[in-house]
Amino acid sequence: MGIRVAVAGASGYAGGELLRLIAVHPDLELGPVTAGSSAGAPVTDLHPQLAGLADRAFEPTEPGRLAAADLIFLALHHEESAALAARLPASTAVIDLSASFRLADPADWATFYRTEHAGQWVYGLPELPGGRARIRTARRVAAPGCYATATILALAPLLAAGLAEPADLVVVAASGTSGAGRAPRHSLLASEVMGAVSGYQVGGVHRHTPEIEQALAGVAGSRPTLSFTPLLAPMPRGILATCTARLSPGPAGPGPRHALATAYAGEPFIRVLPDGQWPSTAPTAGSNAVHLQAAADQHAGRAVVVSALDNLVKGAAGQAIQIANLMLGLPESAGLTMNGVAP
Repeated sequence: MGIRVAVAGASGYAGGELLRLIAVHPDLELGPVTAGSSAGAPVTDLHPQLAGLADRAFEPTEPGRLAAADLIFLALHHEESAALAARLPASTAVIDLSASFRLADPADWATFYRTEHAGQWVYGLPELPGGRARIRTARRVAAPGCYATATILALAPLLAAGLAEPADLVVVAASGTSGAGRAPRHSLLASEVMGAVSGYQVGGVHRHTPEIEQALAGVAGSRPTLSFTPLLAPMPRGILATCTARLSPGPAGPGPRHALATAYAGEPFIRVLPDGQWPSTAPTAGSNAVHLQAAADQHAGRAVVVSALDNLVKGAAGQAIQIANLMLGLPESAGLTMNGVAP
């Protein structure tokens, strides 16, 4: 018998990815699998790729069902997640994949979410300084957003090393359509997306902006200023983020790539690519890996870091499993892989 875990919101893309990863985890046993309007339907109706769960059906999302598990994953919309978390026993270990508990400042929450602020939980990015220690002792952890993970991991080492100016961060990042969730929308129809790359929530209004600034403030010493432009790319999964920052003045020294390699030496899920190689989304598909590369653009006086990850794995479900492993005292890489799926 393994450690029993439950998944609320299991009918969505992130929920389905959680089910896939839990099914092959050596130490976890899948307990309640709940959904809203899909309650009663076979899991394979919505996730036909999960043939090993053909005998399971979605259950109603009720706190009593979930609380029987040793740990609960919440893969719900932020409003639903906050309401459900408030009804769970305080002693229950919970990992929330929504934005509900990521932000410390109620003003940031009011600006970007316009609902009542539910408070802040431990921020679950293990690779941040002190991140693992905080996660290991926590009972409630907020998993980072997908864009936030790609951006924070790209820029944090440069800011920590004093190589980049925190007042001038610019990020342009493209995401696959699964990042928008499973709800049907006209703008996500295949006919609208295929063959097109489009911007959305441009002009500093994307909800991951304050999350990224908040996390980077912890390594920069002051809150940075971020200009963030998201793009929708014609692919089902993946994020490619191009992150730039003005280089700090001073004598030339080890460059941005050296800062990445030093900061992430020995990290199980971060790969700084060899010189001359640049990240692509395809090699990270299905993996919990982040691929990084950096250069100093001396002409413009800017550091450039490109990061790639699978938004449903390291950007959501895989990161949640990584957090769970730390919370439960298991090997951090249990049930996860650095290897992607190709072609």
